[in-house]
Amino acid sequence: MSATHTDTVSWNSKAFDELVSNDTGRPVLFTNARVLTTDPLIGTMPGSDVLLVGALIVGVGPGIITAAQDDNAIVVDCTGMTVVPAVVDTVALVGGRGHRSEYVATLTPGNAGDLLVVPDELAPDVASAQSTLLAHPEQVRALVAAGKPVLWAGADAPGRPTAPVAGIPAAEDMTGSPRVGVWIDKNDFLYQELTADGRYDETRGGRPHAYQGRYWIDGDRIDYLDDLGFWAFGEFQGEELHHAGYAMRLG
Repeated sequence: MSATHTDTVSWNSKAFDELVSNDTGRPVLFTNARVLTTDPLIGTMPGSDVLLVGALIVGVGPGIITAAQDDNAIVVDCTGMTVVPAVVDTVALVGGRGHRSEYVATLTPGNAGDLLVVPDELAPDVASAQSTLLAHPEQVRALVAAGKPVLWAGADAPGRPTAPVAGIPAAEDMTGSPRVGVWIDKNDFLYQELTADGRYDETRGGRPHAYQGRYWIDGDRIDYLDDLGFWAFGEFQGEELHHAGYAMRLG
């Protein structure tokens, strides 16, 4: 997306170095910014701070800077900058959610620390800030995901996650995985067999081979690509596999 990061950082270089090496869980404070929270209760706050602890936002508003030294916070001076959510809930922005509790991706305490910092003149609103990221990433002062820098001063931050390679991966060898076997829902309707060669085979209501295809497991998530061409997913929750409204256990 942008040039590889070098040793020369022209914006908050000291704070950036502290962020990159922050393995002790120090709080991170973006201070003295215009903050467009997109939260209907909090709204827009000029001259304000956003406090991150780990992956979460824990405070938004003026005056948080007064506790920065007490908390040994990493302080990022955002004078002349606007902070917006890095991920925008477009449905909420146009009034498509009826309750504030349904909003996602706002700069609200308790939400994920995903934020974007751009100069004020490039961010009259959230859409403009997002456009800056997409069209002129070199103008971005910071892009932070779950409290960790992804872009800084217009360049890639070192140690940022590597994006998955586009395309359908080869099937994993699942030999020895405790998740290989036949998963059965509590009503004895759905039988889903996960085989060690990365294939699945479903029996539904006694109808064998109702759906067949490939699967991939990433952590507790399982993705399915059916031989008919559609994608589906499931989630391992303890000893259960949840998929399409079914809760299954190994039979």
